[in-house]
Amino acid sequence: MLSIFKRSNQTSERQLRKYRKIVQQINKLEPTYEVMSDKQLTNMTEIFKERIQSGESIHSITPDAFAVVREASKRVLEMRHFDVQLIGGLVLTEGNIAEMPTGEGKTLVASLPSYVRALEGKGVHVITVNDYLAKRDYEQIGQIHRFLGLTVGLNLPMMQVHEKQAAYHADITYGVGTEFGFDYLRDNMAHQMTEHVQRPYHFAIIDEVDSILVDEAKTPLIVAGKMQADADLHLIAARLAKRFKKGIDFDFDDETKATSLTDTGIEKVEKSFGIDNLYDLEHQTLYHYVIQAVRAYVIFERDVDYIVRDEKIELVDMFTGRIMEGRTLSDGLHQAIEAKEGLPITEENKAQAQITIQNYFRMYPQLCGMTGTAKTQEKEFNEVYGMTVIQIPTNRPTLRVDSSDKVYKTIDQKYKAMAQEVAERNKKGQPVLVGTTSILQSEKVAKYLNQHKLNFNLLNAKSVEQEVELISQAGQLGQITVATNMAGRGTDIVLGEGVEALGGLFVLGTEKHESRRIDNQLRGRSGRQGDHGESRFFLSLEDDMFKRFAKDDLEKFLKKVTANEDGLVTNPEVDELTERTQRIVEGAHYSMREYNLKLDDVISDQRKVVYSLRDKVIEHDGILEQLKTMLAETVEFVIYDSCAEEDTPSNWDFERIERTINDLLLEPVSLPTTLEKTADILNLYKTSLDDLFTFIDSFEDDEQVNQMLPQAMLSYIDVMWTKHLEVMTRLKEGIGLRSYGQEDPMRIYQREGLELFGRNYQKLRRNIASEVIGFMKLIAQQKEAQQ
Repeated sequence: MLSIFKRSNQTSERQLRKYRKIVQQINKLEPTYEVMSDKQLTNMTEIFKERIQSGESIHSITPDAFAVVREASKRVLEMRHFDVQLIGGLVLTEGNIAEMPTGEGKTLVASLPSYVRALEGKGVHVITVNDYLAKRDYEQIGQIHRFLGLTVGLNLPMMQVHEKQAAYHADITYGVGTEFGFDYLRDNMAHQMTEHVQRPYHFAIIDEVDSILVDEAKTPLIVAGKMQADADLHLIAARLAKRFKKGIDFDFDDETKATSLTDTGIEKVEKSFGIDNLYDLEHQTLYHYVIQAVRAYVIFERDVDYIVRDEKIELVDMFTGRIMEGRTLSDGLHQAIEAKEGLPITEENKAQAQITIQNYFRMYPQLCGMTGTAKTQEKEFNEVYGMTVIQIPTNRPTLRVDSSDKVYKTIDQKYKAMAQEVAERNKKGQPVLVGTTSILQSEKVAKYLNQHKLNFNLLNAKSVEQEVELISQAGQLGQITVATNMAGRGTDIVLGEGVEALGGLFVLGTEKHESRRIDNQLRGRSGRQGDHGESRFFLSLEDDMFKRFAKDDLEKFLKKVTANEDGLVTNPEVDELTERTQRIVEGAHYSMREYNLKLDDVISDQRKVVYSLRDKVIEHDGILEQLKTMLAETVEFVIYDSCAEEDTPSNWDFERIERTINDLLLEPVSLPTTLEKTADILNLYKTSLDDLFTFIDSFEDDEQVNQMLPQAMLSYIDVMWTKHLEVMTRLKEGIGLRSYGQEDPMRIYQREGLELFGRNYQKLRRNIASEVIGFMKLIAQQKEAQQ
């Protein structure tokens, strides 16, 4: 399987040739549009729209449209697109990924496809990684589009419904990917059509596409409601988990982070709580609290995965190093960490709606993206999203030197060598950016630099307020900046005077990340737009990556390792060990994303059924007809469910059929137990059902029923869906244990998930029908009494 992560061949000149031909056409059109007045240039937008409406394809107008955008950009921003930026724009317009190194002006590239696809009048979403970039692009690139007569919207968290509606109905909408996903979920929790903010999806451009579609894809988007947590149970479980020992009381897989209790651990829980069997259905909640407490201890590390500030747990994004504002872990895991840290226990999040990043973005008919690092993940982009990665040539040759890794035997030797290297570079005035993988590591690096009495800036999630200032100084003479992944993406470090002559910015990585793409992002802070620069990683054989993912390989390697007096490993095959380990890590993460996507695919089909039903109810689309359909399906289900084919008629549950169906009918029907065919039972109820349908139709103009019916139906749908999501989460927690019984956990989840949904959906239909028919009968009785 690991072969899929081998670097694909570079994009060939032959592949780029077709784009270069179109660029030539665009360049030939430049004099035509240069002589136009501002008004004539703006009018081209209406001309393009008319050509599309008359049946002309997007691709045939693309050269002219690109030429118009370039000319508008020259006039409005005084920025002219380079030829390589035009190539990037063409790749995006056809729905693929443009891999463009840092500093090549990806922001300006997005102005081209967003304009072209907006001409279709169906809306374009431009997705960025944070609010700051969304606002910046809306204000800067939006000027081009507004000049050309298009409307531009900005979608931010906490906006009012009417503000979001305006943003979504603009021709081009900027925002953060998660907010678009949350809006989709919230739209499908709305009780009125007027509360919907989104319109049907059309085309999305994703900046830093690998960050959004790969790195963030491990965590689903969840809209949660608050429920009171059992604080005492969390605290008891935390105390118990603290005493547990790995390999004795619980098993923990370093690679997948899968956690499960051993027989010894289970016995300790049963003894502590005085119960016989932890896996009994009645103890499911207790098992959940205990396993979450264990996970809080073994998976989540303070100042790596979260920080504690003002007696609150604040989560850290492992890929960006930033605090994830307002984000909490669901299913009691956040409260388990609070209990571990001895903090006040907050309310739990109960999922009311959820979707994976993958399934959200797969709803767009057309998707494209840009990043500096995507080629290593090309197979995944292709399989999941149907996008190809095209590497775009740089406008100027890259002058950065990426030196080979230095690997040391111990962590202490690595940090000493790192500090010595920084001191030597600093002595000659060369600016240095030291990249770390966590807050904890950045603070460790700081201690070693302090031993050399070096002055440096520390940038991590605890000092985010100073981010802009610290990054702006990072390329100046004599500057040392220690940063987590915060400095890895979307940050341009401008070189100060005289720095170029010293070799440019030196980037020093102190540990390999779990993805080569993030290493490349860090390297890319140096050598932007043809600047000089250098990068090098300092590693140790005690690094977390080797310990977690290469135990066996490391054990063999340590037997033959050779090193100099500073601890620098001299074996040439150490580079192969590093590269192989990183591929194993990437493979593990790929498997995790693939597994989570398959799990969500099961819920995705169910979500479509529920959301489709909600839409019909909200739109009042033949709501009485829907009620009649629910009734007919309920009657049919009860009959077939009570009359199993494998049973003889004498064993059929006639009592259940009679009791359930009579509860819905206007007059009870007596069911003879001598019937031997389900078709005969159905026929017996046909006349009574027809009478009931006539009774329902009589309420067509009844305002009271027409107001009550949609709200009652939505209430039942939402309660059922929230409970179902909780049950599916519990099912997911338990299926891993079944693999010991030689069963495929995924197949169990699919089969049992479908069965659960069928039962819950049927119960929903029956409850709605029973409630509404009861209400109608009451109204009919009141009317009769008044007469």
